[in-house]
Amino acid sequence: MKNQIYSPILALILFLLLVAIFSSAEPQSCKPSGKLKGKKPPPGRCNRENDSDCCEEGKLYDTYKCSPPVSSHTKATLTVNCFEKHCDGGGPSECDNKYHSDDIPIVALSTGWFHKKSRCHHNITIHGNGRSVVAMVVDECDSTAGCDYDHDYQPPCHNNIVDGSKAVWKALGVSTNVGELPIFWADK
Repeated sequence: MKNQIYSPILALILFLLLVAIFSSAEPQSCKPSGKLKGKKPPPGRCNRENDSDCCEEGKLYDTYKCSPPVSSHTKATLTVNCFEKHCDGGGPSECDNKYHSDDIPIVALSTGWFHKKSRCHHNITIHGNGRSVVAMVVDECDSTAGCDYDHDYQPPCHNNIVDGSKAVWKALGVSTNVGELPIFWADK
């Protein structure tokens, strides 16, 4: 008789303990993986088009090898990028080593989301300003490096960036002068 009473009580205690453990667990996060010391760009370098930041001598910038987990509603910050030659985007796109027209909806993703080119030429759906647009991933917004020639002397990207062409901004009905826009995105 005692075993019959203790069994449901023990099961209840075990259940409550498991609920307490899992409800206090923090969601998966992405913390900086290192620091990068800024270098002053040489004269005439670091294109400030699209309100791009230039590295500052001696300033420490966070670097990331990861990005927040991807879901059907991944929060991000949309920034403006030029994918054409001689723009603020630096060199050619990482996916195909080519430059692309800013008149088509294309994006660069932070390093963790770019995931070693696994999203190259895949479409994502971006939601912002009450609208949505489908854009193709063609480049990486490098979160691990920056402040050098290859990155147009710009700091590393944050780990939650979707760097969109002017066509992406136009489709969302937002001026590129805004500079940054809270969005969410998902794989298509």
